[in-house]
Amino acid sequence: MGTPFEDMAEIDRLVHDPSRLAVTSALLSCESADFLFLQRLTGLSKGNLSSHLSKLERGGVVEIEKSRERRPRTVVRLTGAGRKRVAEHWDRLVRLREAAAGWDGAQEPPQE
Repeated sequence: MGTPFEDMAEIDRLVHDPSRLAVTSALLSCESADFLFLQRLTGLSKGNLSSHLSKLERGGVVEIEKSRERRPRTVVRLTGAGRKRVAEHWDRLVRLREAAAGWDGAQEPPQE
């Protein structure tokens, strides 16, 4: 492990994007959520939320179920792997924060 700042380069970029982190963090606390709830919670536009959900779905982080009863409804849930990935991402962020807070800068950066 290098400095806390070097280790930040290893962050999961798919999950770490602020909008996607907001969506996945919301989904960590529930089994599933519908599109409109996520839109209201995150403040994202329909198009922006849809784009982020598509990226998360392609990455295997979420599953999206669309149904049409009286009106269309989209339900989003974390996959098992996605739930683990998001939880590990938050754990990593906490460890990085703690390491950065305790880093005194006395370590010399690697010479090239």
